[in-house]
Amino acid sequence: MMNKVPEVTVYFWIIKVLSTTVGETAADFLNVNLHLGLTGTTLIMAVALAAVLVWQFRTARYTAGIYWLAVVLISIVGTLITDNLTDNLGVPLTVTTAVFAVLLVATFVAWHRSEGTLSIHSIVTTRRESFYWAAILFTFALGTAAGDLLAEGLDLGYWRSGLIFAALIAVVASAYAGSWMNPILAFWIAYVLTRPLGASLGDYLSQDRGDGGLGLGTVLTSGSFLATIAVLMIYLGVSKRDAPVTVDRRAAAPQR
Repeated sequence: MMNKVPEVTVYFWIIKVLSTTVGETAADFLNVNLHLGLTGTTLIMAVALAAVLVWQFRTARYTAGIYWLAVVLISIVGTLITDNLTDNLGVPLTVTTAVFAVLLVATFVAWHRSEGTLSIHSIVTTRRESFYWAAILFTFALGTAAGDLLAEGLDLGYWRSGLIFAALIAVVASAYAGSWMNPILAFWIAYVLTRPLGASLGDYLSQDRGDGGLGLGTVLTSGSFLATIAVLMIYLGVSKRDAPVTVDRRAAAPQR
């Protein structure tokens, strides 16, 4: 099996932020506009995600369309998990943020103990891919909880929260560029932070003006972002600009 994860390029981060925005606005659209409710929306999206992940696991190499469809769906499901805990079960955002942070760290610890690396450049076995997608799910759930905690729990508003997360990402990027931070650590911190950044952007664009947004609505916001993601997926599928570099299995073996 070849590496199942794309190279980290500018396209990677653009689609990542767009998908996180869709995760926020699409969940609201399905829940509120289509009147499916949190439980109904969660069940439908969970089934769709499971089907796409089976498709993803059965492929032998990275395919842009399948991979990014899985990311979009896992973004929606991650949002819904947090929303169910806070809205349906009344779990405080401080608790959900802490719990998902612990679950993400536990996933990384188990991944590293099992494989000897957390690098996304060596996702060449089913076990590594399982750890990878589990980590991705927890980053989205954690990012949703952390973003809501700042924007709503601490009443900072959407655009202020977005600026805070953007500034944190800039700090991580600077540390990586200056070789002050391990590349793997920098990647995963940035991956977590782009979730609340995209969620804050989505809420700011879609929410009513009275609630601190621009009032564009979930339909327009989700539709335009999904269309942009689709165009980029087609481009990457044809151009192969983000095709993963072939990994030597011996180099990808766990380092004990």
